This record gives sequence, C-alpha cells and structure tokens, in this order.
Amino acid sequence: MTDASEEPVLRDAAPVDPVEVVDTREGYRDAVRRIREGQGPIAVDAERASGFRYSQRAYLIQLFRRGSGTILLDPPAIGDFAELADVMAGEEWVLHAASQDLACLREVGLDPDRIFDTELGARLLGFDRVGLGPVVEQLLGLHLAKEHSAADWSTRPLPTSWLVYAALDVELLLDVRDREAELLEEAGKADIAQQEFEAVRLKEVRQAPAEPWRRLSGVHAVRGARNLAIARELWQARDEYARAVDSAPGRLVPDASLVAVARTPPASKRELASMRSFSGRASRPEIDRWWAAVETGLATEDLPTTRVPSDAPPPPRAWADRDPEADRRLKAARPAVAAIAEALHLPTENLLTPDTLRRVAWEPPADPTADAVAAALTALGARPWQIEATAAAIADAFVRAAQTPADSEDLPS
Repeated sequence: MTDASEEPVLRDAAPVDPVEVVDTREGYRDAVRRIREGQGPIAVDAERASGFRYSQRAYLIQLFRRGSGTILLDPPAIGDFAELADVMAGEEWVLHAASQDLACLREVGLDPDRIFDTELGARLLGFDRVGLGPVVEQLLGLHLAKEHSAADWSTRPLPTSWLVYAALDVELLLDVRDREAELLEEAGKADIAQQEFEAVRLKEVRQAPAEPWRRLSGVHAVRGARNLAIARELWQARDEYARAVDSAPGRLVPDASLVAVARTPPASKRELASMRSFSGRASRPEIDRWWAAVETGLATEDLPTTRVPSDAPPPPRAWADRDPEADRRLKAARPAVAAIAEALHLPTENLLTPDTLRRVAWEPPADPTADAVAAALTALGARPWQIEATAAAIADAFVRAAQTPADSEDLPS
C-alpha cells in the first residue's frame, strides 16, 4: 500500500523518434521539407558551448513540429539556413527562456516573427520553479533529466545521451505551451503574456560596454588608476588570445587571477610566474603574453578613470543621505507595487523591474499624477499592462511620501 504522503513517481520522458544529427546539405533539405509539411507552432531550442568556447554560436539547433517530428541540426556543418528561415517565417516559435537563444539563432539567419516563451509563461502563472524540468513535471507529470545543460556542445561526435537530452528539450515544449496557454487564458493573463513575449522578441541587443574590462569579476577591489590600467591590459591580452584560440577566457586564466595581479603587480616576469594566485591552464605557457600586458599597464600614460560615469540612480542605501525625498518615494512605492504583484500572483520583478521603479522614484514627474507617472513609465520601457496595473498606485505612493514629515520613519498607510 502506498503512503498517501509520498511523492508520486514521475515517468521519465523519452524521445519520440530515434535521435540523429542532420549534418549534410541533403539531410538539411529533407528537414526543411519535413518542417514545411508539419502543422502548428514550431518548438525551437539551441545549444551553445558557453564556458568552453569564445563564441556564443549555436552548435546544435533542435526543432519539433507536429507532423514533422524531431530534427537536430548541426549549424557549423550546414552553414546556410535561408530555406529553413523561409519555411519558419510567420509561424509561432515556442522556446523556453527565449532571450538565451535568440541571439545565436539570429546569427544563422533564423529570426522569429512571433514567439511563445514557456519560461516566461511559467513566471506569469506564478510558478515557484520555472526551469524546463520543473515546468514539465508540474504540467505534464514527466521527469525531464537536465544533466547535460552545461556540456561542451562543440564536441563531435555528440554522445547519444546528449542528443536524447536535446531532443526532449523540444519534443515536450508544444504540450507545455498548450497547457500554459489554457492556464493563462483562465487567469486573464493571455494578453499580458503576449505583450511580454513580444517585448522579449523585440528587445534590442545590448550594446557592448565602452570598457568591457570593467566587468572583470572582483575589479572593484583594484585601487588606483595604475593598477586599473594593469587590469585593463591583462583583460585585453586574455580576450585577444581567447578569441584566437576560440576558448572561453575564464578557462585560460580566471578573472580572480587577473585581479590578483592588478592589485599587487609583480616586479618581474619571474615573480609573476611564481604567484600562486595567478593560475589557469594558460597562465604559465603564455607567461610572456601576460608579462607584456603588465609592462604595458605599468608604462602607459592612458590611465583609466577610477570612477565610471553612470546615468543610473545611486544605490538605494545612499538615498536617505543624498535625497531624502526620493528615499521616501521609493519606500512608499515598493510595498505598493509588491502588493499588486501578490494580488496578480506574479513575481514583483515581472510586474515592474526594480530598476524602472528606482528610476521613476529618483526622477519623478513634477506633478506625480497617475497620467504623469504612466508617461514616465512608458519612457522607461514599461509595457502597457504594467503601466495600467501600477501607475495609479505609484502616483498615490509618491503623494503620500511628499506628505510625510522629513523626520518621520513611517509613511502614512
């Protein structure tokens, strides 16, 4: 007899068709035909080699369509995807966490006209866990193994177990999409979901920062312009080498090693080579490269600024001292937005991003009416449904904050 308190045993998901990779033009043309002859939305996924390769290109593209079956494509071997793009044009693409895959799909000429994002759909439905595995369990009652998500997909030939994993990533997506669509409709969130899906599809590619080396993990601990110059030169030397050998930069020399050298610059190449904190598979074999970067940083007159100008508001912890009125506005608006998110069964960040709320609180409209706040939120990129849900509450919070005495710690309810 089964204990009623025990968790139900989930059936393991298994691929519908034998898993084979299409890596010839002839096979590719047959795949295009199969997609053309299928019906309905097309499930799409892509696998990269993040953490292993320098590029973010797709090393495997998976497709599934009812009536077409599962298709696994090898982009480096196939090359041109123009015929597939034509067949998929105008169709709904179903992806899980679309923002992670759209860039590498567009790199090979595959660009959707409309999407359904099952991860975002799960967020809008208030799911506690939104990874594909948990969503499949919750909606379909199947166990989906995810042990190969961080694999090196540039490996050739790809192991069969990896291909099974890749096939299941798309074979279950259409059933997940259909169930989520039903639940979104029942919750009155179908229009919200479409706005969010379209926002993901149309989101502009983030421009590379003017000084990408400042994204070194731990660089905030480097003090002084000269030491920052060394950090910059080391980052640039590593980036150039990583690009040349198509390797993830951190696999050559970790960020922590570059920062350690920049914080306490060695006096010689021998001292650099003897630093225990300077590790990585390319740290000693390429020691001349790294020492040249250190010397350049020590000698350059092109010193970086120690502080980077930004149009972002300061950290909220500093608001009470720098702008007490803005601090009161933010403290009044946060719980108001959180209450709306709770009522809608949404994560607060999906209702309105923390950055958007901070910006409108730091630089509010001169007359904080609901219409004025709505206009400010629009300028900051909020979607219509987000504005409709939050503008009046934020405006009311700003008015209450303005009425709060400067020496009061509490805001009127």
